[in-house]
Amino acid sequence: MQTRRASALALAVTLALAAPAAAQPPPRSADGHPDLSGNWSNVSLTKLERPSNLKGLTMPEAEAKRLAANDPILRQAQADRNPSDPNAGPLAPGGSTGHDAVFLDNGTAYAQIKGEYRTSWIVEPADGRMPLTELGQRRRREAAAMSNRMDPAGPEDLAPNDRCLIGSRNSGGPGMLNNVYNSNYQFLLTRDALVVIVEMGFGVRTIPILKDKAAAQAAHGPAVLHRWMGDATAWWEGDTLVVETVNVNPVQGRFGPIFLSEKGRVTERLTRTSAKEIAYEFTVEDPDHYTQAWKAEMVLTALGGQIYEYACHEGNYAMTGILGGARAKESGGSAP
Repeated sequence: MQTRRASALALAVTLALAAPAAAQPPPRSADGHPDLSGNWSNVSLTKLERPSNLKGLTMPEAEAKRLAANDPILRQAQADRNPSDPNAGPLAPGGSTGHDAVFLDNGTAYAQIKGEYRTSWIVEPADGRMPLTELGQRRRREAAAMSNRMDPAGPEDLAPNDRCLIGSRNSGGPGMLNNVYNSNYQFLLTRDALVVIVEMGFGVRTIPILKDKAAAQAAHGPAVLHRWMGDATAWWEGDTLVVETVNVNPVQGRFGPIFLSEKGRVTERLTRTSAKEIAYEFTVEDPDHYTQAWKAEMVLTALGGQIYEYACHEGNYAMTGILGGARAKESGGSAP
């Protein structure tokens, strides 16, 4: 009898050890809602829109790893880590010493969402591209020209991120996109608000949380106030915090990469699915810039370390040099 009991106990222990560990449930705040507080990152090789060389929303693991291993920015960053040759002689005109990509941090892997490797954040439309109207396409061309402008008449001719007004590449949202580095966020959730600190550009979104959708929509400020990163309010739908943003500053809305007019509305949904992840979705509506509403899905991953203040100097110490160089170019002389 004791032998049978020992065998049964051994079998039970073996099965218990072989069983997969249960996922750690997401922590909850004192009011019962999932706690979104913490440091999070959306760093990834996956970007908002699907590259033309990739077909379909998902790809096999082997393909995702092959593409990551051959990512040109990662390869360039690795090459730039090599020491320069002090005996190489002077550079050719327009040459580079290297070390141009070593500071970039695009991530090292494509994102996994719902167990699938994703080729884009955009899930609707099916082609993974923003459904731009003619105006939206024009805005994209104008934004590229602004980013490349070397002869500004004044600060207003420069891109808003170069003026250090907002983070580049829509880091701060709405919706919050991963960048070429500093794709990190700090969330602080209280009963009445969610505060999002954006590492890139060090923008801050303070989002009041109301009792329901109707109250949140009624709490939006006057349309005449155009805030950087917009006028956001929120409410809970079960375990999901829903954030609605309107009235994005026109300068930001024209520059993109998510283009928004005074008719624009972005609805973000944050659901803490585990101790280590937040499922993040957003839907963009704007009939001026898009032929239809479009939707994106992303995952925010718990960050082991902390975020640091981002010191942006292009619109600070460098502005005098930028404008001084442009005036020297106009005069045909040289900068002082």
